[in-house]
Amino acid sequence: MQTYVGNKKKLRIKNFFIYMLLIGVSIVILLPVWWMISTSLKSPEEIAQYPPSFLPESFQFSNYIAAWQTAPFTRWTINTLFIAGVVTIGSVLANSFIAYGFAIIRFKGKKLLFSLVMATMLIPGFVTLVPQYIIFSKIGWVNTYLPLIVPAFLGSAFYIFLLRQFIRTIPRAMVDAAKMDGANHFQIWWKIILPLVKPALITVAIFSFNGSWNDLLGPLLYLTDENLYTLQIGLQTFKGQVSTQWHYLMAMSTTVLLPMILLFFFFQKYFIEGNNLSGGQKF
Repeated sequence: MQTYVGNKKKLRIKNFFIYMLLIGVSIVILLPVWWMISTSLKSPEEIAQYPPSFLPESFQFSNYIAAWQTAPFTRWTINTLFIAGVVTIGSVLANSFIAYGFAIIRFKGKKLLFSLVMATMLIPGFVTLVPQYIIFSKIGWVNTYLPLIVPAFLGSAFYIFLLRQFIRTIPRAMVDAAKMDGANHFQIWWKIILPLVKPALITVAIFSFNGSWNDLLGPLLYLTDENLYTLQIGLQTFKGQVSTQWHYLMAMSTTVLLPMILLFFFFQKYFIEGNNLSGGQKF
């Protein structure tokens, strides 16, 4: 009995320190976010004062309205939503279809080909940046959304691996039964595989949408028409050669960040399930 009580007490102490550690790490991670929100509610004079204040002396909610009206952010929001939406759809469909082929279909050289696909993860994106720009420039895609959208329909090594691991957890007998009923590979992928790997698909969708929503380098490289700009480029309008309008920049940065927070909040259950790659069956 004493041993049980002692072990229970040790467990409580251990959990206490774990919770304290998690709280401390959370505060460190959330501190920059809080500073961004706090700065967005300050006046320029208060931002410039030293030492800086942790809380605004007077909350300037008008900064959000003024920042939004400074530039055509409504247009840029629509542009960003369009790009991110198409990229998400393309990424989910293309990567799930490729992953289905690697997980289900038996063909010669599959392991070698899959290894080559995985090896592309070792290539830094900046290495292919110049060749990609030259190709897109030669075919006349510069200053269009095509360089930002089309690559999503060609597959990504990480997403292919993630979805392949999930698909491999599906019993082979289910796929064989569908074949005996006369279903082809497209029908099996669409009607059987996709509904069963929904958590992984949502994870890929969240990653793809987040990556496209926050992408600055791609739009900055390929878009020159202001009407085609995205929100990430739009944020740069508050940065001047001499000074930066920090209250407007932080206000719009908070606005741009909010959809990503809501997206994760509503889909965190599927996001956690989609990152669980344990228990896969090999067939």
